[in-house]
Amino acid sequence: MSKIIYTKVDEAPALASYSLLPIIQAFSKSSGIEFESRDISLAARIIANFPDKLKEEQKIADHLSQLGEMTQDPSTNIIKLPNVSASIPQLKAAIVELQGKGYDLPDFPDSPQNDQQQAIKERYSKVLGSAVNPVLREGNSDRRAPAAVKNFARNNPHSMGAWAADSATEVVHMDADDFYGSEQSKTFVSTNDLKISFVDETGNKTVLKQSIPVLAGEVIDATRMSAKSLQAFYADSMVKAKQNNVLLSLHLKATMMKVSDPIMFGFAVNVFFKDVIAKHGELFETLGVNFNNGLGDLYSKLDQCDAATRSQIETDIAITYESQADLAMVDSDKGITNLHVPSDVIIDASMPAMIRAGGKMWNKEGKTQDTLAMIPDRCYARVYKTMVEDCKQNGALDPVTMGSVANVGLMAQKAEEYGSHDKTFQASATGSIVVVDQNGEQVFEFAVEEGDIFRMCQTKDAPIRDWVKLAVNRARLSATPTIFWLDPSRAHDAELIKKIDLYLQDHDTTGLDIQTMTPVDATVFSVKRMREGLDTISVTGNVLRDYNTDLFPILEVGTSAKMLSIVPLMQGGGLFETGAGGSAPKHVQQLVAENHLRWDSLGEFMALSASLEHLALTQDNKKAQVLADTLEAATGKLLLENKSPARKSGQLDNRGSHFYLAMYWAQALAAQSDNAELRIEFNPIAQALSYSETTIIDELETAQGQAIDMGGYYLPNADVLNRVMRPSATLNSILNG
Repeated sequence: MSKIIYTKVDEAPALASYSLLPIIQAFSKSSGIEFESRDISLAARIIANFPDKLKEEQKIADHLSQLGEMTQDPSTNIIKLPNVSASIPQLKAAIVELQGKGYDLPDFPDSPQNDQQQAIKERYSKVLGSAVNPVLREGNSDRRAPAAVKNFARNNPHSMGAWAADSATEVVHMDADDFYGSEQSKTFVSTNDLKISFVDETGNKTVLKQSIPVLAGEVIDATRMSAKSLQAFYADSMVKAKQNNVLLSLHLKATMMKVSDPIMFGFAVNVFFKDVIAKHGELFETLGVNFNNGLGDLYSKLDQCDAATRSQIETDIAITYESQADLAMVDSDKGITNLHVPSDVIIDASMPAMIRAGGKMWNKEGKTQDTLAMIPDRCYARVYKTMVEDCKQNGALDPVTMGSVANVGLMAQKAEEYGSHDKTFQASATGSIVVVDQNGEQVFEFAVEEGDIFRMCQTKDAPIRDWVKLAVNRARLSATPTIFWLDPSRAHDAELIKKIDLYLQDHDTTGLDIQTMTPVDATVFSVKRMREGLDTISVTGNVLRDYNTDLFPILEVGTSAKMLSIVPLMQGGGLFETGAGGSAPKHVQQLVAENHLRWDSLGEFMALSASLEHLALTQDNKKAQVLADTLEAATGKLLLENKSPARKSGQLDNRGSHFYLAMYWAQALAAQSDNAELRIEFNPIAQALSYSETTIIDELETAQGQAIDMGGYYLPNADVLNRVMRPSATLNSILNG
């Protein structure tokens, strides 16, 4: 029996699984394929990390760690759906929900007062931010738009906002004292063990990280961002936005960079609301307000104040809004600004959306307006700056004619910033942060002041070699220019360039167009080709992989959720990712209000097809290849027939889209000639689904329009969701045989 792991996650993708997975299981069971589930949802990860006081029936095994171990098995085949990368507010909300359901879990301590609370915070840190991806991604990434998706986008172009040549929108970044300018990097020839310490002005030493094992050939980077310079940058940008009469927006990734970016976010809130904080700072400290969690953290604690105090604080906040630049809005109707919650505005979703909208974001009146986008660190800000400048000069890109920018991304074994979380620290005072090796020899030293952010990253040699090999393979298969996005002026990139130049010699690159360019030059090169209808492959480090695989797909096909993402695991297995989940919360809200789920499972369809194909190749399962080929044909027909979910209740939703996939898939299996057993098996199923189409769609649409109670957001009731997501008795009967 062949096995595929289908992950259980959160929000809309998890809801969709209740409808889609029974279809997948029904279609694959006769081909000797078993689908198993592993729960990596936020709730499951919290429960797995705090089993101490739970009842036996409440406990959940640490499925994430199990999956991490499975990535080392050559037979592993995992379909990974998008999970919540929790910010602290999301984590706290999940804890409260679980506590309300009877789970004996400790509160999250913002400011630990003793060793016990510190230990609790450290355990919770294991589920914060991008806790899942670094564990599962034991391979590098190959991500691109499938032909069916590209053709659909060309035939059904999504809207693109017009760019005016005199647009006041711009991207601003620091020019010194950022991570880019401060970075130091070293490649270790042999194994070593590093230690990070803080040394204050009197010479007192505090060990921040006792042991960091290093492998031979590993690239180690360290850098720091000046808190003083960061705050000055914010203050100058806020004045500039006010003078230019544009919106002010901040774009970070507090989920992936779960230690450094919330701190940077907090500084922005402190600078913007400096007068309010100066006036009420002592009270805020008493309340335990942490502006690293955004202005929303203050609002969540105002109910602890008397009415007069609360009213005064709200008045002072309103005065600040009047005197400062207008903030870009997350929700104009509810007054949720760009500075409310750090996880609400994630750069790889917010910046592409702004560029697609003609350089505009939403203002407090619910209208679009030009914006000044603050992206503090130069490492990646200049990619977005270059895109904005290109659009000002050349106008919006055209989805009908534009080419593609695929990606080969370095991410295996917690490469680069992915593994920085346990090596990121905020300086508690003026002094220096020093890194020494196992012999006590100094490797890096940074002078720091109170509030400065220190960050250290690791990139192992084996993933780099694999990354280069994958890039060469993609260049050969696609006959497309393949560009390494690396800046020789950045310390880390300079070390990678040396390795790339060396490892390319291990491959036959005759006739291949493989180049290395700075991210700015690579953006110019790639966008020029896109405008000419030509394709390019971007070969990037981990963070630019994350950013590019949202930026270009959102412009090209309207969403990054429609990209094919394959991760060839370094030990021979396969990880197949299903796309982004950034809009998933809104989909859940609509399901609860109207029993209409507009989540598009196209990413799941494509990941499943690739997973089945991998299984066929690695386990010689010929039926799996037929299933893959016919599923791909069914997906293409679904797009051609426009059977993707619609936005409004009463129209086709996720469940209806799944029905049409099943019908088209069964029809393709009944029509194929590669496997007679499958043809015979699915011929009556195809006939039954086709005959019952009107009845099934009526049953699915009749279920809509009424509010539902899921029994929880982070840990919903499974029995309820089974009923909600499978409302067609006719379809269920056909699938059950």
